[in-house]
Amino acid sequence: MPSLDSNIEFLKGVGPQRAETLKSELGIFTCRDLLFHFPFRYVDRTKFHKIRDVHSEGEMVQFRGILRRLETLGAGRARRLVGSLRDETGMVELVWFQSLHWLEKSLQVGKEYIVFGRLSEFNGRFNITHPEMEEVAKAAGEDGVVGPGKTFDPVYPSTDKLSQKGLDTKGLRKLMRTLLDGLAPNELPETLPDYLIGQFRLCSKWRALSDIHFPENQNDLDAATRRIKFEELLFLQLRILQLRTRRKDTIRGFVFERIGDIFNKFYEEKLPFELTNAQKRVVKELRADMATGKQMNRLVQGDVGSGKTVVALMAMLIALDNERKSDDAPFQACLMAPTEILAQQHFTGLTELLSDLGVTIGYLSGSVKGKKRQAVLEQLASGDLQILIGTHALIEDWVQFKNLGISIIDEQHRFGVEQRSKLWRKNPDGPPHVLVMTATPIPRTLAMTLYGDLDVSVIDELPPGRKPITTKHFNEHHRLRVQGFMKEEIAKGRQVYVVYPMIEETEKLDLQNLMSGYEAISRDFPAPQYQISIVHGKMKAADKDYEMQRFVRGETQIMVATTVIEVGVNVPNASVMVIENAERFGLSQLHQLRGRVGRGAEESHCLLLTGFKLSNEGKERIQTMVRTQDGFEIAEVDLKLRGPGNIEGTQQSGMLRFLLADLARDGQILTAAREIATRILEADPALAAPEHGRLRMHLASEGKEARVWSRIS
Repeated sequence: MPSLDSNIEFLKGVGPQRAETLKSELGIFTCRDLLFHFPFRYVDRTKFHKIRDVHSEGEMVQFRGILRRLETLGAGRARRLVGSLRDETGMVELVWFQSLHWLEKSLQVGKEYIVFGRLSEFNGRFNITHPEMEEVAKAAGEDGVVGPGKTFDPVYPSTDKLSQKGLDTKGLRKLMRTLLDGLAPNELPETLPDYLIGQFRLCSKWRALSDIHFPENQNDLDAATRRIKFEELLFLQLRILQLRTRRKDTIRGFVFERIGDIFNKFYEEKLPFELTNAQKRVVKELRADMATGKQMNRLVQGDVGSGKTVVALMAMLIALDNERKSDDAPFQACLMAPTEILAQQHFTGLTELLSDLGVTIGYLSGSVKGKKRQAVLEQLASGDLQILIGTHALIEDWVQFKNLGISIIDEQHRFGVEQRSKLWRKNPDGPPHVLVMTATPIPRTLAMTLYGDLDVSVIDELPPGRKPITTKHFNEHHRLRVQGFMKEEIAKGRQVYVVYPMIEETEKLDLQNLMSGYEAISRDFPAPQYQISIVHGKMKAADKDYEMQRFVRGETQIMVATTVIEVGVNVPNASVMVIENAERFGLSQLHQLRGRVGRGAEESHCLLLTGFKLSNEGKERIQTMVRTQDGFEIAEVDLKLRGPGNIEGTQQSGMLRFLLADLARDGQILTAAREIATRILEADPALAAPEHGRLRMHLASEGKEARVWSRIS
């Protein structure tokens, strides 16, 4: 028997050709890879169904009954073998289209059989096509119990190429049995300390891997699943917490201990409103971070409209009030946003807030060129420019700061990890403090995993005076009602967004839908009574900005747009958000779009327009939007519906490749794993204690392959 680290081709039943297929189709190179290729579901062969009790088409069923009829019908390609199986409760039809001659000889009417297969319905009657058949007399063992009724059969992911090589789920099942039968328990060393296994009544590693493939009953499967999930999440949290400790202990940061004239003058004279208690709490956390001498690496998350930008500005002003000790050069700050619209809005808003304070602020994006760009770059390099706001252009090599003290990244999930990491290298004296912000609320379990290495601040309070947004669902039958409501709001002097889905800005179909919608709205809201702006991703930046500014100034009453307005558009007079084809949007996107209204003193409305037919997932998304405005509740539902790999921005995290753990469903296990990992590392940071030797060895073996980016925001 080959070892677990042997090439898969040396396992009995594989060979060179099958090995190549396993490698190319499933990424299985070694026997160990095969062992960790888990079933994605199980077929319960432990119980028999009664024919009268099954009513669901597609259900996998197992009957025990007498074969009452067997006859060949049709001719040519339509030729088929049809039988009837009867138990004491009813009868079901059996149908075969292949191997008819062999079946006619091997099956006998009047004998008792075990029948297994998928239930389907035809002409109002249930049948099973190509069922597995086993004669009861041959299936019973010495104890008289029927064999096939004893097992949970694993079902493995497979492909057409695998099936052609005899590696469908049955073939993989056979290989797995060969592998496990040839392995001794000591070839799979335990990875958890004995005290944890005992404390949480976990099965052994060997038992878990054996039972995850071939459980004898549901209890064994549950125990194996629980053990594997716990181990995955425990080691994940140990890695994250070790990285966090290492960063805090080794990465030095600039010391911003001075709160000076710029910060105080802004806070006392220029701040246009009273900070909420949540904003004050987060500002204190940022001040404390930047005064420690260790690099700040903090995530600030807050719902739409919670006031993250002002908090970020105050962090920048703290940097501006401090100087480099070697040459008294004042520190600089930058803020990077994912779109020109958002970056330009930050620039305009912060310029207004900082007027009369003597702070120099500049803007840089791909559209800033020539002498204008050169002037910004020269001021930046000399230190005359104190705050730079812009897009991805900020991370280009030709952007050089004199003394960058803090980097702020807005809507951080829109940037790749490597992009964000480039801001670290903008100060040769050491990495600047890093603050990343998101208006996409992150579920607690996801934040604990993706951002476990960051300190997290939550602005969980909206400024006073913001009224709830009324959200309603309409289908195509109600379009005239929606248009009538839009006209009523416009007559009151309000403005309206109409947003169309644009999943990919290059999709011609989406652009056609947008233009068709624009033309329809232009007919229903004719000029000169109504003026309409249009914005989408294929427009030139200057044209987008022109249309956006017309809407901001109130020159147009309706903005027809794609999701380019999802973030960063602030028009207090806009009171209605109409979202077309709302079923095509994710929950987080819908919540972001809704946040574009409700920014003024008037009552605001979000109208979700969908088709007549909605999937179950689509219905739940729409119902969630209508039911709640709590961004964190919405994020939890989104996580359950879409899974962590599809939540915006998380695809870049290599930490989410779990074998069994599911962040949407295993929150309790994750929380327990986090608490245990924290307790272990507080008592034994280096895992040097004898009882933690297994943990240390397993983490070391994993570390050889892991490339972890979490220390970079």
